[in-house]
Amino acid sequence: MIVERRGNAGLITLNRPKALNALSLSMVRDLTAALLAFAQDPVVMVVAIRGTNKAGKPGTPESLFGGFCAGGDIRFFHQAALAADNALDDFFTEEYRLNHLIQNYSKPFVAFMDGVVMGGGMGLSQGAFLRIVTEHTRMAMPETNIGLFPDVGGGYFLSRCPGHVGEYLALTGEVIGAREALQYGLADVKLDAAKLPVLWSSLASQDFASRADVELWLKQHAGQADSTAVKTNPQIDTYFSLLRVKHIVDALEKAKDDRRAKKTATVLRKRSPLMLHVTLEQIRRARQMTLADDLRMERNMVYHCFHDRSALESETVEGIRALAIDKDYTPNWNPPRIEDVKPGMADAFFASPWAAEAHPLRAL
Repeated sequence: MIVERRGNAGLITLNRPKALNALSLSMVRDLTAALLAFAQDPVVMVVAIRGTNKAGKPGTPESLFGGFCAGGDIRFFHQAALAADNALDDFFTEEYRLNHLIQNYSKPFVAFMDGVVMGGGMGLSQGAFLRIVTEHTRMAMPETNIGLFPDVGGGYFLSRCPGHVGEYLALTGEVIGAREALQYGLADVKLDAAKLPVLWSSLASQDFASRADVELWLKQHAGQADSTAVKTNPQIDTYFSLLRVKHIVDALEKAKDDRRAKKTATVLRKRSPLMLHVTLEQIRRARQMTLADDLRMERNMVYHCFHDRSALESETVEGIRALAIDKDYTPNWNPPRIEDVKPGMADAFFASPWAAEAHPLRAL
């Protein structure tokens, strides 16, 4: 990771391109330290973050742009779970604290969301003052694909998408581009990717005297969110407003002359049935929660994902095995079908394994 202070700007470049800038525990700690240092530095008026798809070093030309962040390092999750490594618990606790820090950051925080922005990458960017997407942006919360749920505050920011888009994105893990990101309230402005290097360089060369100066400059040179662009999607709402996962899938499968609906049903049939139920409940609970309460809930949930069953029986460990380790793409979900998930099975994921005063995120 490259951390620089240029002029009045604190600049962070995620620089692990071979792993699509997937977050490791050390990266989470380095990011937290950098953000805390910039927050305390009176010279720094604005902080910006980007990713790269090329190996870079400090002093690299400004053209070093590319994929933002593909999420957490799921291979590490798999290895640590099998080894009962406490670093796995540390990762989630510290990542969620980082997400909270970003969402409540004291200075304008600008996310250059070029390329892949998924999972943990969304956690790094959704709390930004300005979220910039490009024609290359590929955004998703794809955690159900590995038997997990959309964490890093996903319950909070997805549940605040218009209508029932949050349920749709959370359950399916659908990849969207810049247009949908703006429509769903998950981005503020779209710029041509070719313009990002100049904006990044210019941001670092300005003489800002106040936060108001920063905000005015960003408005003039990058743009600002257009609230009228955020709209519901009636077709999505028709299905994903339904009460239960089974109701949603049944309606999608019964849709006449709607290829997209049937394709979506096929996707859901491939996901972990149990974690679909957990995820739907997560989004709907989170609508009434503060960010801090949502992150505490998600920390409870991720504990259950890795500790309720043995590592080899965990839906998440099995999902990662099938997708990223053995790559056979045939996870053995338990229960195997949506129809086999019994009432109450998802409820266990929302019980806290800690007393309130002992919760690892109690200080948020």
